[in-house]
Amino acid sequence: MSLFAIVPAAGLSRRMGQPKLVMDLGGKTVIERLLTTLSHPAVAETVVVFRRSDDDLANAINSLDSGDVQNVQPEIDPPDMRTSVEHGITSIQTRHSPQPGDGWMLIPADHPVLDARVLDELIAAWQSTDDDILIPQHGDQNGHPTFFRWALTERLDEIPHDCGLNWLRTAPGIRIRKLPVDSDS
Repeated sequence: MSLFAIVPAAGLSRRMGQPKLVMDLGGKTVIERLLTTLSHPAVAETVVVFRRSDDDLANAINSLDSGDVQNVQPEIDPPDMRTSVEHGITSIQTRHSPQPGDGWMLIPADHPVLDARVLDELIAAWQSTDDDILIPQHGDQNGHPTFFRWALTERLDEIPHDCGLNWLRTAPGIRIRKLPVDSDS
């Protein structure tokens, strides 16, 4: 079973006032911290989807020594996370031809404190479940990365245009597992 990671990174950092993904956080950029954690033996490839004009982010990712990261810069900047994810899925399908039982995890780029131990726990749970979606939960809060069975990519067209990927959590016939984790990362 193959597992892929999709990292939407096309935001404008409006609230931060500067490009947050290339900011220093403990001696590494925000994006480097996340991609380093996602460089896991079980993850076949990580796809980062970002704006065509984001040269700083492209340079930061390209400077990393990681052959398992693909940059996707669509001709038209993705207006939302759903569109970024669709570009990521297309990129993976083009290179890998995933099977319905394979999986992909969604983790927004601004989650740099993802704990490697928690990622290990989530991947182990994903590899041992038949559920369609696996959501980490700390206390009452759902978190990331959220794991999706590859077969769900066929249902993305069912999502109403004014809804995001969370719509899948309420769609009929989808089995969801929430996994309590002991880290708020």
